[in-house]
Amino acid sequence: MTNTKARTAAMITPVGQEAQDEARALARDGRAGKAVRRLRKDSWLKRGPAREALELLVDGQELPTSSGRALDALRRLDGPLVGELTALLEGGRQIAAVKLLRERTGIDLAGGYHLVLELGSRPGTR
Repeated sequence: MTNTKARTAAMITPVGQEAQDEARALARDGRAGKAVRRLRKDSWLKRGPAREALELLVDGQELPTSSGRALDALRRLDGPLVGELTALLEGGRQIAAVKLLRERTGIDLAGGYHLVLELGSRPGTR
């Protein structure tokens, strides 16, 4: 059974392309545990989201490789949440935005912080 928050965190946490490619190859070789560790090594993924990320990769999906792409993925997944985050940022409530993002998506603190920074750096985020 898929953990929705873990899946969402996997879909919005940047992971380098090299790590994604290596994890796919390890999974093909039947080394899923090592593949999950490889994904975690170069990202902010926790164990559960890293397992979900590996499932996505094995299914042929790509993970975001930058905060900008992660933000684009979040917009596709939950546009209303991005609107709420934008409103908080416009009100000068960056910490509240990070907390809301973490509560709704299961992303870790560092990933959430960087995603909120990315959102705040884009003009016309609504």
